[in-house]
Amino acid sequence: MRFLADENFPLPSIRLLATAGHDIGSVALETPGVPDEAVLDRAVREGRILLTFDRDYGSLLYERGSQPPEGIVYFRFTPASPEEPAEYLLILLERLETFLPGTLTVAERDRVRQRPLPGSNLP
Repeated sequence: MRFLADENFPLPSIRLLATAGHDIGSVALETPGVPDEAVLDRAVREGRILLTFDRDYGSLLYERGSQPPEGIVYFRFTPASPEEPAEYLLILLERLETFLPGTLTVAERDRVRQRPLPGSNLP
């Protein structure tokens, strides 16, 4: 899959996802300090699923009407290690009932919630 790791996504997790064969861009390494709107625009332009610990993206999409990216995974927990977000995501990707494109996926330690992104064709 094609991902864009927000600036707050740990570098060891980025490396782990790349090692697992995913195409992953990194805001922290490539464009640190850019505003959320620019991160969102890049994810849209490059057709990537945004990986973030920042809840502001939901506001940009659902309240301000920004164009949605391919998908968003919002990690809503404090990782026990810098690799944990990638490990969690790799397990999530194995679950057949989890569909990331077209959704805002809220990943909590004990559950995963999904809702369609604005304009998606999902029910």
